[in-house]
Amino acid sequence: MKAVYSDAHQSHDPEFFLVRGKVRKTTEQPERAARLLTGLDAGKHSIIPAQSFGPGPRARVHSPDYLAFLADGYAEWKALGDAGSEMIPNIHGMRSQMLSYPTGIVGKLGWHTADTACPIGAGTFAAACVAADVATTAAQMVLDGEDSIYALCRPPGHHAYRDMAGGFCYLNNSAIAAAHLRQKFERVAILDVDVHHGNGTQGIFYERADVLTVSLHADPSSYYPFFVGYDHERGAGPGLGANLNIPLPLGTGDADYLQALERAVRTIRAFAPGALVVALGLDASEADPLQGLKVTTAGFERIGQALARIGLPTVLVQEGGYLSDILGVNLAAVLKGYEATR
Repeated sequence: MKAVYSDAHQSHDPEFFLVRGKVRKTTEQPERAARLLTGLDAGKHSIIPAQSFGPGPRARVHSPDYLAFLADGYAEWKALGDAGSEMIPNIHGMRSQMLSYPTGIVGKLGWHTADTACPIGAGTFAAACVAADVATTAAQMVLDGEDSIYALCRPPGHHAYRDMAGGFCYLNNSAIAAAHLRQKFERVAILDVDVHHGNGTQGIFYERADVLTVSLHADPSSYYPFFVGYDHERGAGPGLGANLNIPLPLGTGDADYLQALERAVRTIRAFAPGALVVALGLDASEADPLQGLKVTTAGFERIGQALARIGLPTVLVQEGGYLSDILGVNLAAVLKGYEATR
């Protein structure tokens, strides 16, 4: 399987991460990509450079106000004077209330961020655009006839809504890949196997019938994103029935995870899409520092096998998976299982 990658993600090197009232260095570091590359090297996967697709793919998924905020916000932030090196919100808009869109950058920052886990630095938007281009390049290769492509995207994307960043995510790479595939395929499915619920992806497609969103993740009642990702969320309006959440107890291991994955696969087959996007988080690992689930390396290989058996043109988009000694090993295991079965 070919892989798409760009080292331009390194312009995004965030520092701020708030955990239980303590400020720590974020787990979403540039080194993640280096460790994932070791997995690609171990599997002898050829690496294709990302192409630039301009603003079009981003605009299919994200709102004009949000994209303008990401493009211009940092300059506005620094113009305040005495501002920190990263944009961190100190207020969030309560969207359920009757609110007006603010004109100042502090207000815009609160409006367009779901939490404090998405600090914006000088190089964040450029890196996010490159990640979107990586995903779009992979999707275009599938449109051009490739069977399956892996997209090494950083920063990740599945927590980003149409107009809001969150959880290390700024542009929703998986959603952008799916929207690009929709140019050819009438129906597309997104299967999210990250340890966290793909809340942004769900939000983007929640009222659409043409994109099925399925997410397996740690139970949000006690795990990020907390407020969304429950099994009663099935879509709305035309999208009713086109969303499936499978929350899993904290600490779930291989056997129960793979059983839940089979349920997800049955749902995808019933939807009968023309193509599949896999939001490939590796943070369900037993060795991941976020410690939500307990999937082993052998389990990741079996996940790859299950994904391959779906039998669709597939874009695998890198989402989470943080610094552990086996991060690259787990990626290699997924792709090995996929290739051996396909």
